[in-house]
Amino acid sequence: MGSIRRLLIGDYKCCNFNQELCRKEKVMNKIASFTVNHLDLLTGVYVSRKDYIGDVCLTTFDLRFTRPNEEPPMDTPGIHSIEHLVATFLRNHAEWAEKTIYFGPMGCRTGFYVIFAGDLKSEDIIGVLREAADYVLNYDDNTPIPGYSPRDCGNYLDNNLKLAKIYMKKFKEEVLDNPVEERLSYPV
Repeated sequence: MGSIRRLLIGDYKCCNFNQELCRKEKVMNKIASFTVNHLDLLTGVYVSRKDYIGDVCLTTFDLRFTRPNEEPPMDTPGIHSIEHLVATFLRNHAEWAEKTIYFGPMGCRTGFYVIFAGDLKSEDIIGVLREAADYVLNYDDNTPIPGYSPRDCGNYLDNNLKLAKIYMKKFKEEVLDNPVEERLSYPV
């Protein structure tokens, strides 16, 4: 009979029903994003991590749209619409298309991650994020959202452009229109 493992909150422990096999315990390290103090985190644009593939630096940004545990998380239809619109915008941008690796939502629904090729700082991407915000905010309500079809998306009906515009307007006003240091660097 194979071993049975279970995941415990906060750490990983290998637990078998066969006690003889359950002598070793492996505790995994916290991932970097779980070491950020979410109690003090403001809406902002933060460098989450930098990874290297060969000589290429990939910079992951935390685009925090709501204050964790202070404001309600965003609803899925609005997040989904932002994801479709901003991912499409970035992958078609004259300067940033080749640098865009990924754009997608956080599981906690308080923001998004964007990964760009390059050794970048938060200040480096404010301009393109403003352009992306304007793209969402000015998107014609009568034009279908990119990928809005059962052929192109696994949950295409779960979109809400009006909600996306509300979330984006808040993020633009709080963060992109006034990118101050406390919204560009993680709290310590």
